[in-house]
Formats: sequence, C-alpha cells, structure tokens
Amino acid sequence: MPLVRVQADEQADIDISGDAFDFVRSIRVYHIQYRQHENRDGDCNRSDSTRLGSYGVQGDYRWTRSTVGQVPAASGLSIPNGCGSYFYRSVFVDWRDHAGNYGSEEVRY
Repeated sequence: MPLVRVQADEQADIDISGDAFDFVRSIRVYHIQYRQHENRDGDCNRSDSTRLGSYGVQGDYRWTRSTVGQVPAASGLSIPNGCGSYFYRSVFVDWRDHAGNYGSEEVRY
C-alpha cells in the first residue's frame, strides 16, 4: 500500500485561532517518569523527567519540561511522604470539551 501523508506540516490545515477551538488548546499530555529511593547512605535519590505536551494557537504541538508537582490531581500519581521506594511512569491526558467539562485518561506502562 502507498504511504499517505496525513498532515504535511506541524499545524492545523485550517484557522483554529478562534474561541470555538479552545478545546483543542485545552488538551494537555503529561509524560510522567518519576522515581525515588533511599540509598545505602540514607540519602534520598529522586528523579523527575516529567514533560508536558500542549497545542498552540494554530494546533502546533510542543513538549516542555514539567514536574510531578504540576500534574493534575486526577492522575493516579501519589508520591509517598518521606523517601520510600516509589516508581511511577504513565501518560496522562486531560482536556476541557467545547462545553467546558473536564475529562482525563491515564495509561501506566
């Protein structure tokens, strides 16, 4: 089968800058990668590689650095107090629909 290019550039094919398309810009994608553990010396080692994906005015998509502190409460992320061993990796997506209703989905892997 021939390869069919779905989108030729990194933005929408139509003008989506109006308020009617705010629901597109409301979509946020969190790629969460967090780990913590206590080493032999009793030091707490934490690693947070969380990134946030979002859409711009014309549908352009970009990734920026983020932190687990910015992940919405709707996520299953639950960092324990202290430095207990903890590992969490997921993709969490949230949005507001055209009526302003909140929605989210999360997939751990």
